[in-house]
Amino acid sequence: MKPLVILSLALFLFPVAYAQKLNTKRLDSLFDMLQNRGLATGSVAISINGKIEYQKAIGFSLLDGSKRVAPDIYTKYRIGSVSKMLTAVMIFQLIGEGKLSLDEKLATWFPGLPNAGKITIEQMLYHRSGLHDYTKDTNFPDWMDKQRTADEMLKIITGKGTDFEPDTKADYCNTNYLLLSYIIEKIDRRPFAVALEKRIISKLRLANTYYGKPINIARNESSAYKYADSTWKKEKETNLGIHMGAGSVVSTPTDLITFIHQLFTGKLISQANLARMTTMIDGYGMGIFPYDFDGTKGYGHNGRIEEFYSAVRYYPDQKLAVTYITNGILYPRIDILEGILKISFNDAYTIPFSKPVALQGGDLDQYLGEYTSGDLPFKVVVRKENNTLIVEAAGRSMNVEPVATDYFMNLKTGTFFEFNPHKGGLQIKETDNVYYLSRSK
Repeated sequence: MKPLVILSLALFLFPVAYAQKLNTKRLDSLFDMLQNRGLATGSVAISINGKIEYQKAIGFSLLDGSKRVAPDIYTKYRIGSVSKMLTAVMIFQLIGEGKLSLDEKLATWFPGLPNAGKITIEQMLYHRSGLHDYTKDTNFPDWMDKQRTADEMLKIITGKGTDFEPDTKADYCNTNYLLLSYIIEKIDRRPFAVALEKRIISKLRLANTYYGKPINIARNESSAYKYADSTWKKEKETNLGIHMGAGSVVSTPTDLITFIHQLFTGKLISQANLARMTTMIDGYGMGIFPYDFDGTKGYGHNGRIEEFYSAVRYYPDQKLAVTYITNGILYPRIDILEGILKISFNDAYTIPFSKPVALQGGDLDQYLGEYTSGDLPFKVVVRKENNTLIVEAAGRSMNVEPVATDYFMNLKTGTFFEFNPHKGGLQIKETDNVYYLSRSK
């Protein structure tokens, strides 16, 4: 018995890597349901201890009239703000090389910018600079597809001034990471795209990651689509040169889980700098965010550009990495990601639509009433006609059908309604937006 006691104690004191077997059949059930019902398009990859355990692509990468191109696990997507994680890593590489410090001022490179003598590298990494986001209040949708030089972007940033004094609060801002990518170029003396290639892509042998160009289906790249009124409409492309380190990277889920696993296992920056990067202030790390799940500490980043949405998660204790990227949202991304994680952690989870939801007229009474939210300028009225639940909002009336217990959808608009009848709560989910409402007393 003594050796067993010693072994048990050793396992308690020195936890081994995540040994739980991934339930790939349940993951297939989730993604087959989404594929068969036409509810999602995109790609997922999962690794444990650096080994790919699951990959799948569903939906489409291109829709053009009757032409429909299916994605595969090598299809590439614009990853939006997940690019910021790569930019932060390059900044910490420069710090590790003694070429930069966290307390260095923005004025070293751009003395003409507002508060440049006060703003530090650390504050930009933490989104605490107070600089105004160049995508806001600048008619950005009108020029997002146009080329802009660095000087033109700096002029836009200078003209908008600051929103608050440095280090007084955190506010997510693309300007911080655009400027950080300019600084990388100045210190490295090479274009950001080349620095990215040399410092991360080549080092990790990421075959499907690069600085983005105009979308080209011949390179197995996906276009982005927005769902409305039962149809998918192709989105206008962003000129990625505008964003650089704030959102210019193209990649695949597999490459991204390789990146984040290698980041947390010391292949890109030192453990001391990783500890600094993952130190949270007001819910922000430096180029990374906390994403705890099921009582387990996790880290990662979300991204959105056009209708591309990306989510990268890493759970160090389990060495579990998860990435999901979509080029258009119908079924809520937050629900898909929750399903992936619950299956990965072997939590209780019911595949949507897998069990019939039979509702009689009386069953619907628990959802009826008026719901309001401070985030919405209108009230939402839920009523019924016979055995059908009807939601009225912003002058529009929608019949909704059940997805699961307390969960309904209107497929035409791509809107989902999750009720909590015991607390009088309602979540409305539309693309990547979630609105929380309460029933009026």
